[in-house]
Amino acid sequence: MAATHNNMKKIYLYSRFERFWHWTQSILIIMLMITGMEVHGVFKLFGFERAVDLHNTLGLSWLVLFVFIIFWLLTTGEWKQYIPTSKKLFAVARYYAVGIFKGEEHPVHKSAGAKHNPLQRLVYLGLSAILLPLQMVTGLLYWTYNDWAAYGLNFVSLETVANVHMGCAYALLAFLIVHIYMTTTGHSLTAHIGAMFSGWEEVPEDYKAEDWEVHEKS
Repeated sequence: MAATHNNMKKIYLYSRFERFWHWTQSILIIMLMITGMEVHGVFKLFGFERAVDLHNTLGLSWLVLFVFIIFWLLTTGEWKQYIPTSKKLFAVARYYAVGIFKGEEHPVHKSAGAKHNPLQRLVYLGLSAILLPLQMVTGLLYWTYNDWAAYGLNFVSLETVANVHMGCAYALLAFLIVHIYMTTTGHSLTAHIGAMFSGWEEVPEDYKAEDWEVHEKS
């Protein structure tokens, strides 16, 4: 567990919409994984046809939510929180690889203008800009397979689309497992996950974010 501080303060970090889309997206992704695995015959829960219908509905719902998330990020200026930086990147990577097990202090703490450390910025940017759009595009292609001829997509291989879609799903599952683990690495076991319910995060009272960390909203 990370090093603890005697003096902590609470800062309001996550807005209601952030918390709403975080938990809604989490539920949608988990349900998509469950129904997707059933479609592929891993287990039987809803029945094949019901699982297919649920998977399609959940996927379209996720796409709509994702559009709203991107719109919110752009209009609020929160997209700046995802600008990548190499400053302290290796220090953060070393902390998670070694320092955290020695009880060392995290090299970068959260603040309202810097919610994500350098490593998180890279991961979340990769998810939002590459992995999630690729997952959604291949899902839409899979869903509209019978209309490919009308769209002039006969050159696309269904097997390739299916494999990429499944590969993205496994990558997302790996991220989810690591993400859940990382929520337990705060100054207490439930500190980070509690903040995603309340919006309030505890940080060291004397911590002041460095200029390079902070991105002011538009």
